[in-house]
Amino acid sequence: MRAYRVALDSDLAPADALGWLRGEDRPFALSGEWLLGDVTILGSSPARVAAAGDDPFAVLGAASQAEVSGDDDALVGGGWVGWLGYGLGTQVEALPPSPPAPIARPTFSLAFYDHVVLCRTGQWWFEALWSDERDAFLRERLEVWRSRLQRPPEATLSPPVTTPFRLAGNGPAGELEAVADCRRRIAAGELYEANLCVRLEARLAGDPIDLFARALPAAQPRFGAFVDGTVSLSPERFLRRRGRDVWTEPIKGTRPRVGLTASRDAARRELAGSEKDAAEHVMIVDLMRNDLGRVCSYGSVRAQAPRVEPHAGVWHLVSTVSGQLREGVDDGQLLRASFPPGSVTGAPKVQAMKVIATLEATRREVYTGAIGIASPIAGLDLSVVIRTFEVSGEAIWMGAGGAVVADSEAERELAEAFDKAAGPIAAIGGELVRVEAALEPPETRWRPGRLPRRALLHGTRPDPALGVFETVLVQDGRPMTLEAHLERLAASIHELYGAAPPPTLVAGAGAAAAQTRERSRLRVLADPNGRVRITVSPAGPPYALQYPARLEPFTLPGGLGAHKWRDRGLLDALAASARGAVPLLVDTDGCVLEAAYANVWIVEGDELITPPTDGRILPGTMRAALVAGDRAVRVQPIELERLAEADAVFLTSSISGRHPARLEHGSRSGPRPAVTIL
Repeated sequence: MRAYRVALDSDLAPADALGWLRGEDRPFALSGEWLLGDVTILGSSPARVAAAGDDPFAVLGAASQAEVSGDDDALVGGGWVGWLGYGLGTQVEALPPSPPAPIARPTFSLAFYDHVVLCRTGQWWFEALWSDERDAFLRERLEVWRSRLQRPPEATLSPPVTTPFRLAGNGPAGELEAVADCRRRIAAGELYEANLCVRLEARLAGDPIDLFARALPAAQPRFGAFVDGTVSLSPERFLRRRGRDVWTEPIKGTRPRVGLTASRDAARRELAGSEKDAAEHVMIVDLMRNDLGRVCSYGSVRAQAPRVEPHAGVWHLVSTVSGQLREGVDDGQLLRASFPPGSVTGAPKVQAMKVIATLEATRREVYTGAIGIASPIAGLDLSVVIRTFEVSGEAIWMGAGGAVVADSEAERELAEAFDKAAGPIAAIGGELVRVEAALEPPETRWRPGRLPRRALLHGTRPDPALGVFETVLVQDGRPMTLEAHLERLAASIHELYGAAPPPTLVAGAGAAAAQTRERSRLRVLADPNGRVRITVSPAGPPYALQYPARLEPFTLPGGLGAHKWRDRGLLDALAASARGAVPLLVDTDGCVLEAAYANVWIVEGDELITPPTDGRILPGTMRAALVAGDRAVRVQPIELERLAEADAVFLTSSISGRHPARLEHGSRSGPRPAVTIL
């Protein structure tokens, strides 16, 4: 490759030029302090795209060793652009499986762009990493951009709009309980600090690139980025490498900004003088010193004194930690030593990540990972993925959170998450629905003396790498509701792994079922690559309806999610602990989710009530049939105490059908007699 650079004649403002990326192949935009400072870099039509099976750290490591010839003055030329999701932490450390993902995304997205256009100090440039095999294409792209920048793109006919952003998952009560649990762990000496986050969701109508264009002038982020369905307005630099020099700028410590008034100055002074925030900050600075120390020359790592910086809607406490990489260390090794960013994990880092996997209710996708560019000319520059919107179809969501330490107040931590989210949401023209909640004292919660036992004390969450499955009832050689089951399986395989089951699956399942005339259980076991295996075994008689199933509640933040996991280790451990009772999963907000093998229903008068399929439970096929076909059905959250006080409780599953149940420990006023459901 050889560097190439040519000036482009244009008076177009960078924010106005973003519209030219609409409809392009894998467009990206970086705007802010990237690489050169005060720059906007645009690109599309990459030369290569990293495959799902590639090692992203190795990809970036090889890029940092690439040689570029030529005497041109190109500042960037091109490079790998994309994001690294938080889940890549499992490639660095042995960690338990994450909470369920309401919408699964790949663990990373990287593409190599051999040409970019950039604007710096009002001047536009076309830059490239020229190669003979792409000569004709690059010449064409030069003329395309030369023409485009002569005029602004046409305005979109439908400006992007979002519905109000609301807390997802187990809501404010779940977050407060997570903070309280984290404080108990800190008091027990398990860790010093953990960064716990919530998820805010909305619906988007419009193009995400237009959302980014709207946000830039309002938010003025240090590290604005639009990459592969991600709109980032991050204030925080994760890693910058130029030559052998490397530095990071962790943020820890926040206060809301209120205009340009004395109250704003008071908030700044409060943050600067806060012992609590200083203690949080020092822990993360020390963590980042340690991470850089793994790959930097001995004695070269330094940390500057913290400073207070203004950002969208907030003040932040920021430090710079720098060092000099040892000879032979590439960007991949640098990332393996420091990923994910310490400011969004905690201390000690690995233990904090284990606590995050235990206490958070939804999986982090791109959020709290890294986003940016690796240029063979300008080096590596990555931001921390915070103040960031992720988009999939019409769904849009963002994460927000903060550090929990020994003296954290749960209500204040929730308020801080809203403070951090408010600025970015306002910048895209959205609305944030704030909620207030108070942590209920343990002695007032349901079940005298204690909460339901914690499920994750008995095992880890299911490992998605082991695949998913479906169980279908077979009667007289016929698989019951086979189509609905296989549709659910195909949706899981597609969402989780980007694969598809074989087209012969329906016929194969039907043929396997036809081999038996007894009541049987047909299982379709699916691997992450879409390969399936079918087994048939006796199902035994249905549950005797006069003997209700006993339900033993267990607390599991976020539940098991909307997929039927082949990894049944946690459920088997809970069943063993329940000693004959059926494990009943309850979220940390007190809401009943599902039983180990079935959906849950209660009877109140003439109404049948079941929890919503909000991403925390498996959308059962029999449940769906009842919801669609019975006018008495209501879909509503069911608190544990409401279940205890219900007129009746029953379960539904494909194999066991509809059968009665009762709560193992009754209610506050004592156990109710079982009611048979016919």
